[in-house]
Amino acid sequence: MGEGSFPEHWVNLLLGCAHDPLRYTGLVFPWGDGVLRGVAGPRAWQREVMKTIGAHLSDPATRFTPCRIARASGHGIGKSALIAMLVKWGLDTGVDTRIVITANTESQLLTKTAPEIAKWHNLSLTRDWFRATATSLVSTEPGHDRGWRADLVTWSVANTEAFAGLHNQGKRIILVFDEASGIAAKVWEVALGALTDAETEIIFLAFGNPTHNTGPFRECFGRHRHLWNAGQIDSRRVEGVNSAYLDELVATYGEDSDIVRVRVRGQFPSASSMQFIESSLVEAARARPANALPDEPVIFGLDCARFGDDRSVLAIRRGRDARSRPWQSWHHLDSMTLAGDVALAAQKWRPDAIFVDAGNIGAGVVDRLRQLGVGNVHEVWFGSTGQDALWAGDVRVKTANKRSEMWTHLRGWLPGATIPDSDVLAADLTGVEYGYAADQVSILLEKKEHMKRRGLASPDWGDALALTFAEPVMPRVNGWPADWQPQPSVRKLTAREEWYETYKDLGVEM
Repeated sequence: MGEGSFPEHWVNLLLGCAHDPLRYTGLVFPWGDGVLRGVAGPRAWQREVMKTIGAHLSDPATRFTPCRIARASGHGIGKSALIAMLVKWGLDTGVDTRIVITANTESQLLTKTAPEIAKWHNLSLTRDWFRATATSLVSTEPGHDRGWRADLVTWSVANTEAFAGLHNQGKRIILVFDEASGIAAKVWEVALGALTDAETEIIFLAFGNPTHNTGPFRECFGRHRHLWNAGQIDSRRVEGVNSAYLDELVATYGEDSDIVRVRVRGQFPSASSMQFIESSLVEAARARPANALPDEPVIFGLDCARFGDDRSVLAIRRGRDARSRPWQSWHHLDSMTLAGDVALAAQKWRPDAIFVDAGNIGAGVVDRLRQLGVGNVHEVWFGSTGQDALWAGDVRVKTANKRSEMWTHLRGWLPGATIPDSDVLAADLTGVEYGYAADQVSILLEKKEHMKRRGLASPDWGDALALTFAEPVMPRVNGWPADWQPQPSVRKLTAREEWYETYKDLGVEM
């Protein structure tokens, strides 16, 4: 087993943990030292899952039936850490074990799940038994590299071969779905059909935030619950979590809001999905031909960068056309330079209104634009009181703040509209989640800071487009902005004519 300098009795000790993942973790990881200083072992909920697996494999009546475990939870409870520990246990204690791990998105898989697996692999005493790559752990035992391994696989509805081919007769198979709520039903269907080998240890783990109220992950807790060991975990009851962040979510959105239900309580949302803008709306707007009427106003929306990797973005919209006039973005630009560039854009496109995010450097940008003589500049405060906004068709809804109001107008505008064919913009528009304010009526968008906690970028492009809906803007007159109306040519009066205009009421004649 590539045991290297390990004494034979120690290797046999590990092999004796084939049906006891909890005991295994106590042997191979340096609890209390280094990055695990102050940590005595797995968290309580992690130990409970390990005991469930151990009990299933130890019982001759269940050992060769699929062990299906599903956990829906809030943020920060250590799902990826548990996955990593179980991957190591599965490989180290079962010769020629096959493991496949996937996630809701490639980004989640490669930036969250994969690094966690690599971290725990490097912490383990058995790290020399397997060779780590960016997407796999492969046995170093000669002749076993093809069949004794763990692979991180991105899924596609059109390409499910990696799951259909998951067979390992007479040995061990582990299938892991991370952030399982976002994995397509077709992938679940193919994976379940593949887990049919006889006399084989089969473990299927499905973990994640319960973001969708329908689909296979939801059914693990509903009509298929008799097949699964399913549980829902409130993050606030887990040791070692970021309590301040969880308390902030509750204070911001309310205990019964969908955001708190999903991100804190591990409960499925009351709505079918928390995604504010459907992907189909965005994709249709990317592909639709541009079309604008000549009397529709040109509107600038300027989202000003706050810090770090955020960008300042200028969106330009005319009616339902947000594509024909190219957008601009800047990185690490001071307010004076940013204002100068926007002033140049205003000279070119003659906007009827410029709406600027006034937070942070935005206030300075507004002041500088006005100093430069740029007209129609309006500051917008995202946290100010929201008004009723157009949701879809003729339906209007209440909104909790100005940002939620603007995004709701944006959502209602998208059908029939055109946007830039940009992956960045599409990700911004589809990444934002929503819930309801404490009144349970007003729409409340997820904060930028909370999106970043979920691993998403600040939606700077989406906010820039939303800013073009900050206030109603009057249509143009004969295709010209109100303050750029061409004036008729007027001949200057001569001195005698001016004298006559002054005194004509006295009856004088020229």
